[in-house]
Amino acid sequence: MKKQHGLICSLTLLAAGALGAGHAWADTGKLLLTGGVSTVEGPAGGGITPWAVIGSNAAADEVGASASISRLKTKDYGLTSYGAAFGFRERFELSVGEQDFNAGPAVALNGLGFSVANGQHIKMTVLGAKVRVAGDAVLDSDTLMPQIAVGMEYKSTDAGTIRPVLDFLHAKTTGTDLYASATKLLLAQGILLNATLRYTNANQGGLLGFGSAAPGRDSRSLQPEFSVAYLLSKNVVVGAEYRFMPNNLEALGRAAGLGNALHQDNWKDLFVAWAPSKNVSVTAAYVDLGQVVPGVTGNRRQSGLFLSTQIAF
Repeated sequence: MKKQHGLICSLTLLAAGALGAGHAWADTGKLLLTGGVSTVEGPAGGGITPWAVIGSNAAADEVGASASISRLKTKDYGLTSYGAAFGFRERFELSVGEQDFNAGPAVALNGLGFSVANGQHIKMTVLGAKVRVAGDAVLDSDTLMPQIAVGMEYKSTDAGTIRPVLDFLHAKTTGTDLYASATKLLLAQGILLNATLRYTNANQGGLLGFGSAAPGRDSRSLQPEFSVAYLLSKNVVVGAEYRFMPNNLEALGRAAGLGNALHQDNWKDLFVAWAPSKNVSVTAAYVDLGQVVPGVTGNRRQSGLFLSTQIAF
């Protein structure tokens, strides 16, 4: 817990330090919800995929920061995530995310000779950077030009007593995702569209490491992600997301006689975000992660409720 809060506080202090450098702190700010919310990995966007928008309330010539906490509970797993982002002049974004994944069902792997501790958690740190390279979601809302951004996420995973399992799979514990996002805001219609293309070899976003031994896939692959959102009122938006995921491990599992025990499905969600004030937003979602290591969960789909709160300046 101290580690998560320390990282978040450090990034927020970095934003505050920009004040001393003579930059304007977010004052006028953006239109409600046009800066997105914090994803589970830290960057601004939807709940599970980044958008091209720059996080915080900062508009051009301003700096801003945001902090968030999220909780997802599925049939067999739980995920708590903390995040913070720093937005600079509507051009750059730095972010940090901390994930704490309750991997209790993994004790079933002890039947294969491993020694996974009861109640084992997997923790992952995500350091992100994003830069807007073209367009402006609001100013270009009456044209066909989307806002375009490129970004990266460096991920480091602490698997605890599950680490020998990752070693057996030849899944590395660090990796870097690269992505490009295009976000189109149709302001008059109250519609936001986003497409992201991610270059990654992360298993379950990195919680199960990166890559695989042969015949699994170790190299990165391109995975698309899509979001659509509709503004019901000035402070309420509903939407949906779909994130394709690399199925790196299944071929290795089948070669080892485990069938689909290591299969990975794509992620999807339906969400509603509410901004009761300029600085606070709350997001609730129904999330479907599909099968997450079905060999230890009896092939059950992992779906459940997601709740996130964000404070932004």
